Amino acid sequence: MEHTPKDDSDAHYDTIIVGSGAGGLASAICLARAGQKVLVLEQHDVPGGWCHSFYLNGHRFTPGVHYVGLLEEGQATSDLYRGLEIANDLVFFRMNPDGYEHVHIGNHRFDYPANLDELIERLSRRFPKEKEHIRTYLNLVQKVSNQLFSIPYYKGFWRKLTLPYHIRHLLRYMFFNLKRVVDWHIEDPLLKNILNIQCGDHGVQPRKAAFPLHCAVMNHYFQGGFYPMGGGGALIKAMTNVLKKYNGEIQTSTSVSRILIQNGAKKKAIGVQLENGVQLFAKNIISNADPGITYLELIGREHISAKLQKKLGNTKYSSTTLMLFLTVDMDLRKAGLDSGNIWMMPDTDIDEFYDGALENDLAQGDAFEGMFISFTSLKDPTSYDGIHHTIEAITLVNYDAFEKFKNENENRSDSYLRFKDVLTNKMIKGVEKAIPNVSEHIVNVELGTPITNEYYVNTTRGNIYGTEKSLKHIGPFAYKAKSEIENLYLCGASILSHGVAGASHSGVDTAAIVLGEHPDELKKPRADQHICIYPADDDSDYPEWIRKIIEVKRARAASKKQRLTI
Repeated sequence: MEHTPKDDSDAHYDTIIVGSGAGGLASAICLARAGQKVLVLEQHDVPGGWCHSFYLNGHRFTPGVHYVGLLEEGQATSDLYRGLEIANDLVFFRMNPDGYEHVHIGNHRFDYPANLDELIERLSRRFPKEKEHIRTYLNLVQKVSNQLFSIPYYKGFWRKLTLPYHIRHLLRYMFFNLKRVVDWHIEDPLLKNILNIQCGDHGVQPRKAAFPLHCAVMNHYFQGGFYPMGGGGALIKAMTNVLKKYNGEIQTSTSVSRILIQNGAKKKAIGVQLENGVQLFAKNIISNADPGITYLELIGREHISAKLQKKLGNTKYSSTTLMLFLTVDMDLRKAGLDSGNIWMMPDTDIDEFYDGALENDLAQGDAFEGMFISFTSLKDPTSYDGIHHTIEAITLVNYDAFEKFKNENENRSDSYLRFKDVLTNKMIKGVEKAIPNVSEHIVNVELGTPITNEYYVNTTRGNIYGTEKSLKHIGPFAYKAKSEIENLYLCGASILSHGVAGASHSGVDTAAIVLGEHPDELKKPRADQHICIYPADDDSDYPEWIRKIIEVKRARAASKKQRLTI
């Protein structure tokens, strides 16, 4: 489709951003703060993408935010939030430092402490024969991660000349998968599974996972995990507040059907067409959608090169999921639970388990054996009403089982709902392996499927991490922020990195390209911005205003319960 040429004076906006995930909003803040007229368009009725929060019968859930790392003063995520000017609006709860990750592998248990030295010591006590290997391997993980993130800071001819020496560990291992590197260092099968359990944070098994990426994920959490008060929605609210402060606009329930391309000597993005036919023009377009949605649906093959078409044809996307949202009237703390996540899988080879989990018939078996379980009302004490706890449980699945339902509309078919019921029961039985008798205490239950992901977040085949996080899709092989089409840019999980922090950093990097600045200038920590952090499992140091929120919430729940029992 060809469009009438527009010059810059015809543009209604400086930049239009398609999608309001963490990456899109980070870009929007940076551009609006630089004086640009910015418009963010979101197809859902709330902003945030995977970071949005929603309520089921008054209880809050967040599908894509389960923990964030590096939030201490001077660390990367803290600096990012201070640089985006959202830190003062955020409160985080520190998840159990003695076990922010609880690993359940068959009958074996291991807790990840929020300290690298303690992790090494704890693993060494558990696996004394592997003591030296553990220290060598985990120190390597930290070195590779640090070297990966140090590359942009080697500036000037002489410093760049010495770069290969300074990133020698990264260069040695950068093209190896996780399984190969772990196998070189570790012998005990159980220890390998414990060290590899966080593969779920990028959704691929060790033989596919890129070792440098896994190093970055582990290092992100070496000093523990943190959860935002108010869930992921609090992050998004803080970001939209800053965007509005700088006169940026955001429109929800506004679907983009096409990115408008002007043909000529060089193709150029000039605006967007909404689903209702309205056309909006801008000097720059940033897509926060994944590459498949961006190039194949919003732009169209006729506007992209044969080389890019080939790359798109060879692109694999990350796993999709089933997400179980539970409200229970069970005292989870009395059941021995705390703010730490649970990673659960059978005592078997993790690669073989992933292969089976992603290939087997989903309806087979009584329970899902592999799960990530998050206790949101224990991570965020202000969300606990004194009666009901909230649980989010996730398992990775293959989209193929849902292919026949891909054209489902808002009124779901009977066959889809029956399949969903089977999967819901199977998910509950999986959770019950970690929390005995939880099924007897369920007050509300809802299941999100890959079809749900497509409907609300609009990702290719319901994927949760953008492109597959294998060696073929990261680093130099990832999609670029600056596209081959003039004035068209991308940001998000498929560009720089995935996760809440990774997508946000990607948004800043893309804005920096648009503005011709260095990303560090855009996310330079503001001296007047600071994040408040409190322990999730110990309320002794909570300020009065947090205590008041908890008190009011519990009083209302108690009053409601009393009215219902009269």
